[in-house]
Formats: sequence, C-alpha cells, structure tokens
Amino acid sequence: MPKKKSPPITEAWRGITFTRRALVVGGAQAAVGVALAARMAYISVVDNDRYVLESESNRVNLTLVPPRRGWIVDRRGKALANNRVSLRIDIIPDRLHNKDLVLGQLRTLLRLDGDTMERINRDLKAASGFQPVAIKEDMTEAEYSSILVRLPELPGIAPQRGFARNYPTGAAVGHLIGYVGAPNAEEYQKAKDPLYITPGYKIGKDGLEKYFQEMLKGQPGARRVEVTARGKVVRDLSTQADVQGKTVHLTIDADLQEFVARRMGRESGAAVVIDCQNGDILSFVSMPSFDPNSFSDGISSSEYAWLRADDHQPLINKATRGLYPPGSTLKPMAAIAAVEHGVDPSERHTCVGGYRLGSRFFRCLGTHGSLDMPSAIMKSCNSYFYWLAHRLGYDAMAPTARLLGLGEEFQLAGSNQRFGTIPDSAWKMKKYDQEWSASDSLNAVIGQGYVLANPLQLAVMAARIASGRRLYPRLINREFKNEPLPFSPEALAVARHGMDLVVNGAGTAVRSRLPLDGITMAGKTGTAQVRGLGTGNGKSGTWKFRDHGLFIGFAPVVNPRYATAVVIEHGMGGSRAAAPVAKDFMTFLFDREKAMEALTTLEAGWGGTIKERMDRDYAAWKSGASSDPEPGAPQ
Repeated sequence: MPKKKSPPITEAWRGITFTRRALVVGGAQAAVGVALAARMAYISVVDNDRYVLESESNRVNLTLVPPRRGWIVDRRGKALANNRVSLRIDIIPDRLHNKDLVLGQLRTLLRLDGDTMERINRDLKAASGFQPVAIKEDMTEAEYSSILVRLPELPGIAPQRGFARNYPTGAAVGHLIGYVGAPNAEEYQKAKDPLYITPGYKIGKDGLEKYFQEMLKGQPGARRVEVTARGKVVRDLSTQADVQGKTVHLTIDADLQEFVARRMGRESGAAVVIDCQNGDILSFVSMPSFDPNSFSDGISSSEYAWLRADDHQPLINKATRGLYPPGSTLKPMAAIAAVEHGVDPSERHTCVGGYRLGSRFFRCLGTHGSLDMPSAIMKSCNSYFYWLAHRLGYDAMAPTARLLGLGEEFQLAGSNQRFGTIPDSAWKMKKYDQEWSASDSLNAVIGQGYVLANPLQLAVMAARIASGRRLYPRLINREFKNEPLPFSPEALAVARHGMDLVVNGAGTAVRSRLPLDGITMAGKTGTAQVRGLGTGNGKSGTWKFRDHGLFIGFAPVVNPRYATAVVIEHGMGGSRAAAPVAKDFMTFLFDREKAMEALTTLEAGWGGTIKERMDRDYAAWKSGASSDPEPGAPQ
C-alpha cells in the first residue's frame, strides 16, 4: 500500500506551530513569574520583620558588658578588694578557625611564655562553644594596639577594655578574701547565664568573694555596635551602662591585717585578733599565703605547682582549717573550771618535777616547788594541773572548755571550719569504744592527748576570758547577744591574774612585754608536741617534727580591748616563736609608728616584703634552686 504523503510545509503551517509553542513557553514563564512575585510579596509583607532582624544581625552586634564587682572594704572603708582598668584579649573558641596560626601570631606579638601557652591550650580544650578563654590581661597600650590593627587576621580574638579585680595588699588577704576567676563550663551549664560566657566576666571562686557573690556581682550593661563581615567594629550605636555590685563592709582593720601578715615573716601559722567589746575580727591571717591577684589574672601551672609543693602549705587556711593541740594555753581554762568546782585558788601544791599516777610519772618542765593557782599559770606548771585533773576528772573541765569556744562552730561569713575535739568519757566511748582513764585526764588538762583546736577558737577563748562574755566572732555586722558567761567573777579573775603574771611577772613570756608606758598585755604560752617516736625531742632537727608554738593573750590587762591567738607551726615553743609576734602587733594597735620601726628591721633580715620574697622564691623554684634557708629556721 503506498505511503500517505505528508502535507507540504507552508509558511502558514510554520506560523501556526510557532504560535502554539510560544503560548506554552510563555504560559510557563508567566506561571513562574506569578509564583516569584507571590513569594516576594510574602517575604516583603508577611515575613518582613524576621528578615529585617536577620539582616540587622549581620551588621549589628549586641554584646553584654561585664559589670564592675562591688568592693570589699574594711571597717573604715579602706579597700581590701577593688577594681582597676584592664586591657585584655580573649579567644572565642567557636570563632577560632585556624588555631595554630592565630596562637602563633599571639605568642609573637605578646611575647607569651611557655607556661601561658600551655594554660591557653588547656583552657581551650576545656572550653565549650562561645565560652571565652583568657589570653592576656593588664596589657600595655602598645600591646593592645598591636592586636587591634591585626584583628582581620586574627579570627576569634575578642579585645576588651574593662575592669579587673585588684587586691591592694596581695597575699595579706589571700585566705580572708579569696579570689575570682572565669566561670568554667560546668558553672555555665549550672547557671545558664549568658554573662558566664562573656569575655572578661569573673565570679567568686573562694573565700568572701565566693560567699558574697550575689552581692558583689552587679548587673551587666550592653553595647550595640556596627561591625563588618569580619567582625571589626565600625561605630557604636548605643550603650547601656552596667550597675556595679554592692560594697561589702567587713570588721577587719586593713592596716592591722597587713601588719600581722608581714610580721609572720617566713613562719607558717595563723594569727587572729578580736575586739573584746563586740566580737569583731580585726585581723584574720594565715601564712604563708598566696597572692589572689595571681589567681584572678589566671595563675600559671608552674606557679600553682610551686604553691602546692611548698611544705608550709600556703593554700590551706590555717586560721580555721588548721587543728593543733592547744598545749598550755588551756591552763587558764582549767583554772576557771577548778574554781567553779570548789577548788580554792590559794590552795598550794608542791611540784617535785612531775606527778605520779600509779606506776607512771608524768613529768613537768621544771621543779617549781609550792604553787597556788595564779603562780601555777605563771610558771606553766604541768604538775599543778595534773593534780587538779586527777582530783576533778576531765569530765568536770570539758564543759568549761566548750563554753569558752573550743570545739565550737561559729556563724562566720565565708569560713570553712574544722572544729577540733574537746574530749570526755562519752566521746572516747563513742569514738574508740574505750573507757576514759585518769591518764587521759592528765594529758587533756595540759592541752595534749585528744584535744585539738583551731586558732580562731583559741582567739575566741582569749576574748571570752578577757570580757567575761560569750562573744561570737564576726566579719560583718551581724548581731549576737554576747551574753555573760556562767562563771563567777572570782574564777575569771584568777585566770586573768595568772595570765598577767605570765607576761608581766616572772612567767614564760616576760620577754614579750609591751614596750609601751601604761599598757600591759596578759597572755599564756603553749607548746604542742607533734613529734612521733624516734624523730627527736621536738626542740630541734627536721622542721616538720618540731613542736608547735602557741600564744593567747589580751590587752590592756585592765578593761581589755583586744584579744588574740597566735600559732606558729613547728616554732619549738610559744615563748620563743608565738609571743613575740603577738607583742609586735599588739604594740601596733596602740603605737603604730613604734611597731613599724621594729617590723622594718625584721623584714630587712628576712629578705624584704612578702611580695619581694615570694617573687624571688618563685623565680628560684622555677630555676631549680632554692633561695630559702631551712624551712622554719630561726631568723
């Protein structure tokens, strides 16, 4: 069958075909155009606010401004912790695109040492997201400018002019005030506060800085700035000022605090001074200490290792965390207890060099002959107090010790206390499932055996004996009743008279009389044995096996105003190590010029001020040498 022939392609046919295709394509194009127009209308009308906000965020940054922390001041308004202007730079980990390149440039520009680089790398590993990592604080203007001009080359770097925490007296307030530091990832996760990941913001980490964090932290400000795509600030758009934190007022005397810290010299120990009128703590010192400025600026791993390696334990607050046998400082307490239980203070006992209990002979430090109660305190006669303890039993004395503050927990701001032990028969049975023995009483009455107390408790005991009231120590203006103690005036008078004779009679601290006309100090020395078997007699040899030296006291003797306790670790005796320290800062309270003259002479022999010695000792430690004499050696 022959094929059907196609119609001839004419001009009319071509016109019809083109027109049909054009309609299809044109229709499709029109549909797409309508769809695009509809979408554009939706975006411009319905979704307008969202896209305006997103576009603004590309060129406008809103950042929080860390608030200035509130000051911590002493009883006269003198700063113990304040703020200083600081130039700093941080790294925001999520914005750090080339870690090695950026850190290499920073190391060169800022001359960062190996310890600092190690700390930065460690912090970067621990940081999360936008949590800032400090690079350097307290930069010079030249250093700061060298970073600003290179910001486009340093992604992730956040420069800032702000405020840093400052502690004017440094190590003198380390254990009292504590320090601040940048929040870590764990703290941020707990708080969920955007301020915690703001460069330059710091929180209280220890001591009063931590205890009063809510008062001190303040309210952040805000800064709205126009930036380039690389994050460079073009201009400020608006700023909301921060609100500084509240000021914390302490009972501390800043000048006395610094003097006591300096007077401790190279010794290890603690000293507390209390106002006998109201319980105000005027000085609260534990030495050696650390410089809180180092922690607040970001302490290096080597400096922290140096502090931890020191056998004098500068990181431990010995004023509340150190527990020591009180030794003979407990004898005024024993005298009060004895009088309250009917012992006549004029009744005499003959010391023959010790006291025999069964087959055991408890030795005294001397052969004192016939003594009454005040003279037994003056001579620190163990034999006399052995006699009292055997006669009364220690169960009769332990309640008096507790009323005087030993073993007591105090409501003290920011303190982390260890309370020690005032033993009795019930305590021993509960602790060891053993009966209390007469020998236990003899050991306890001279502040040995199971008895332990911290320096704050010893200072409270001195203040309560001096005032006759149950004073409570305080660092802030907290109200306490401070009721009279349930002791007879006679019992308190006997203890005070004996303590007066210790310093101003023929007692164990006569060399520590105040060099002042018309003002005398009463006190009691103590020696706490810490040696173990086979380590010597506690009076010489290796520092850590020597006896502790203690002193409690008050001044003036008539109408006492100040009470104190001093503990010198391994000082080999209270009269030798602790009483001279108390003498000097008690002198400071009444005659500052005379006390400063004596301190200047002492510091010249010790190698300078606290900071000068710490800087030199740290440098020596880093170099592998030691500039110290034997720890605890007499100076």
